[in-house]
Amino acid sequence: MPNIASASEDDDDARWVKHEGKRAVHGFKAHVGADADTALVEAVSVTSANINDGNAGLEALPNNPGEVYADSAYRGNHFLGAVRAKGGVPRIVATGMWGRNETETLRKRHQWNQPIHRVRGRIEKIFGTWKRSYGLRRMRWRGLAKAVVQVHLTPSPTTSSAP
Repeated sequence: MPNIASASEDDDDARWVKHEGKRAVHGFKAHVGADADTALVEAVSVTSANINDGNAGLEALPNNPGEVYADSAYRGNHFLGAVRAKGGVPRIVATGMWGRNETETLRKRHQWNQPIHRVRGRIEKIFGTWKRSYGLRRMRWRGLAKAVVQVHLTPSPTTSSAP
């Protein structure tokens, strides 16, 4: 879910968001539901940048989602419950775990996160391609409705396989 800067700080639909270690952005967020194997985008949701990911990502959930891979921003009962209600299995990155033995706990966390990171790496390429090749670093127009149109009209990167 990349942060996409608004066309202007006068955009009434855009909001400020600040992530640790990064500069503040006045804009929007794009949330995608993509096939884990092909990285083809199946659903897109665009929100103001200050909306919690766990609440906003629900619109990007396809019906019968299967396994749903997401980063730790989606770790919350609201999102997890919605995934399960649609028959999906949440695979959310773990950032912290409790345990008496630190080494064993870290090993278990790494073991849980490794397959999730592999799939998420393919999905994150969608956002990188949007920003690098299709100009989604900044919106062209003001307003959430026009931001939604711009994101929906942006081509989705596809994976290619050589014969």
